[in-house]
Amino acid sequence: MRNLKLTIQYDGTRYKGWQRLGNTENTLQGKIEQVLSRMTGETIEIIGSGRTDMGVHAQGQVANFKTSCTKSVDEIQQYLYQYLPEDIVVSQIEEVDERFHARYHAVAKEYVYKIWNAPYHNPFLRKYVVHIPQPLNLEAMQRAVPYLLGEHDYSAFVSSRSKKKSNVRELYSIDITKQDSLIELTFRGNGFLHNMVRIITGTLLEVGHGRMKPAYLKEILERRDRTLAGPTAPAKGLHLVKVYY
Repeated sequence: MRNLKLTIQYDGTRYKGWQRLGNTENTLQGKIEQVLSRMTGETIEIIGSGRTDMGVHAQGQVANFKTSCTKSVDEIQQYLYQYLPEDIVVSQIEEVDERFHARYHAVAKEYVYKIWNAPYHNPFLRKYVVHIPQPLNLEAMQRAVPYLLGEHDYSAFVSSRSKKKSNVRELYSIDITKQDSLIELTFRGNGFLHNMVRIITGTLLEVGHGRMKPAYLKEILERRDRTLAGPTAPAKGLHLVKVYY
């Protein structure tokens, strides 16, 4: 039995998220499994490094699956390229140890949240960035970042739908950069809770708009109260960039 590791890029705009939901075929997992099952003649189940929500994109999602298929890695990649929709591309396939598990063996992840900060939206990027026409105080947002870094209980920055036993994670860095009208918030950590990046982004944007003081993020984190944090930023600005093993 072979164990194959996939690196996947996708535009999440028209999908109901990563995870296959019952008979719902309009998920990323479901689409990929459908093509692999047809190719191998087996019932294939792929394991993703984590779930991405409806509308979230990925440049570096990772998944693995086991198969008895004897096709070469190149043949499998070509088959996937031919039969998957244009908004899903498997950019790399590797044969890995049979014990490799895309979710359990991940040690860190990197996400980028993209904002178009200009009076008018960019029609070519509109599906991949969030448009904020008002000026943002990036210096204030950067002053807020250190309060969020390190190992903490991030209960204030997690969706109420989260079913994780522990909300403790370690956030290594949040880098805020701007080039012309494009602002990018790059998050690196050992793991992220449901909507954690989007809620932190929404809270940093409150700081950027002047509606929240940078130091208040320390209190939000310590009180572990979701109602104190900012709104959940829209899904379309979020991109899973890389999974580390």
